Amino acid sequence: MTKRTAWGTTAPTTEDELEDRLSSPSDGVVRALAQCPGDVLVLGAGGKMGPSLARMLRRAADLAGSDRQVIAVSRFSEPNLADALAVRGLVVQRTNLSEPKALAELPNAPNVVLMTGYKFGTSDEPWRTWGTNATIPAFVAARFREARIVAFSTGNVYPLGPVRRGGSREDDALTPQGEYAWACVARERVLEHASRTNGTRMSIVRLNYAVDLRYGVLVDLARRVLAGEAIDLSMGYANVIWQGDANAHAIQSLALAASPPFVVNVTGSDVMSIRAAALELGRLLNREPRFVSQEAPDALLSSTARAQEAFGPPSVTTPMLIEWVADWASRGGRMLGKATHYEERGGRF
Repeated sequence: MTKRTAWGTTAPTTEDELEDRLSSPSDGVVRALAQCPGDVLVLGAGGKMGPSLARMLRRAADLAGSDRQVIAVSRFSEPNLADALAVRGLVVQRTNLSEPKALAELPNAPNVVLMTGYKFGTSDEPWRTWGTNATIPAFVAARFREARIVAFSTGNVYPLGPVRRGGSREDDALTPQGEYAWACVARERVLEHASRTNGTRMSIVRLNYAVDLRYGVLVDLARRVLAGEAIDLSMGYANVIWQGDANAHAIQSLALAASPPFVVNVTGSDVMSIRAAALELGRLLNREPRFVSQEAPDALLSSTARAQEAFGPPSVTTPMLIEWVADWASRGGRMLGKATHYEERGGRF
């Protein structure tokens, strides 16, 4: 069953339905994949986004009538995840991507999606931060130099910028805050070096922030509204995007891979006020949000002009997403308990 929203679209009400929606490929995804023949490796497929993105690839290949393999690669620490992907037609390979020997044993593939990353805990384990975010991408770029590579990055590579500007653009200087963000800049630089040196076609996707109803900025806000916790407004604005749209844009980026890399911000098309979003969630959840602090004049924001030109606007708007999250939370839908820490202004994760 689905619930009809005020915007005339359906909101997921069960986890099975949510997973189905997150992995449903758009026509644009099917067309893009048709331009990139051959198998697809999804490296880091066991993370928050990896399973739904891998399933979207599999479903798009099936719709296109392709018998290509979609190979999900991860250590798969979450119980039963590998089996769940295998049942849906994916080839599952358990691999520790930090080992160059393990990378060498992976099958050759003309298409690679690189999703590995380490963010939370980076203040305590900076060595792991750089190893995961910079060293592994260097290994991958060397191993798959003949492939098309889509690499996930983050909007955290940008500094805080004036809200009135509407967000950082892909050609802006990268002067971020904190060791995590600098390690992500290093990831981009080693990938760019490999692309320019070897002619490897790449796309770099700077994502912030995906929402899938079980986690994301809006889920953080809904949980705080329900718990009566104060919401810090010092980071007063953010970008959010439905994870299904983020998956679709990342896959479509395969067809745009180039040397030097095609770089694109992937996020929602509007600047979301944290205060306004919390107030709307409070209205829908019949709770009064509590706030502390005041909005600063700057925030971590990304312009999506390039993404909209390449992919069109996201299919799920921010108002839709707010209502979906409120509906999910009001029914006690499962949440992952993984806070985004969007409010962090000093880059300490």
